Amino acid sequence: MKTRRSALQLLCASSGAALFSGTSNAAAETGSFRIGACDWSIGQKQNPAAFDVAREIGLEGVQVSFSDPGADFDLRDAEVRRLYYRKVEESGVKIASLGMGILNQMPLATHPESIQWVGDVVDVMAAMQKEQPDKAPKICLLAFFGKGDINGRPELIDAVIKKLKTVVTKAEEHGVILGIESLLSAEDHVRIIDGVGSKNIQVYYDSANSDRMGYNIYEELIRIGGERICQVHCKENGELLGHGVIDFPRFKKSLDAAGYGDWLIIEGAMPKGADVVDAYQKNFRTLHQIFRSNA
Repeated sequence: MKTRRSALQLLCASSGAALFSGTSNAAAETGSFRIGACDWSIGQKQNPAAFDVAREIGLEGVQVSFSDPGADFDLRDAEVRRLYYRKVEESGVKIASLGMGILNQMPLATHPESIQWVGDVVDVMAAMQKEQPDKAPKICLLAFFGKGDINGRPELIDAVIKKLKTVVTKAEEHGVILGIESLLSAEDHVRIIDGVGSKNIQVYYDSANSDRMGYNIYEELIRIGGERICQVHCKENGELLGHGVIDFPRFKKSLDAAGYGDWLIIEGAMPKGADVVDAYQKNFRTLHQIFRSNA
């Protein structure tokens, strides 16, 4: 299997590698608002090399992609999971969460296999908790964009509620949070949470997506409430953080008022033609200054 061969190659390479130089990675263990990035945003989608790039940037965590069975570096494979644990150990960068962008092409509402893949990610996260509890993520983003968009489609929202009910008991048993990232309003997000009837279904809030829809993101965060927000994407489209339309100091005040204070995952926030490491170091510094200047 291609994934297994690739994993073995990377395991052999990493076992003898010295820690690479780069920006100091002082994890925010003593306070709130840890800062990471999506593996796809730093050019390493579903690839353990994301942790090398994140270490160079100075990030504290990576959101790791989880795709369909048999894709490269499929976390369903225990050998691949061991590779990720090795990268976490070497880099000092945590697995902040997983993300199922595959659902944008294979929609949860309509694709016959997608709910099985959500069940797979719960099983994988449960296995990770047994294997390496200090390295195991507890949150997985479920994406609803592109073909998976359910905004304005109440029948698809109902289908999602029905499907999530089939996996939520297992998620509850293993302490796994499934976070909905979508173009829905705060009210529709809460409708899904209440419809499933579980605290293990939450909102994965994205600053740029919700702003693009015309929602008042600063009020929405408070309406949803920190207890129903599992993680947050700090995002701009085509601009560095702090140089676009999102007022991040105000965004922080809203998160504070909502009672949320954990991972901030940078997504996008790249001017055209920019260098990934340079852009993300600037994004990291912006969030650090805004969210942790008084920490």
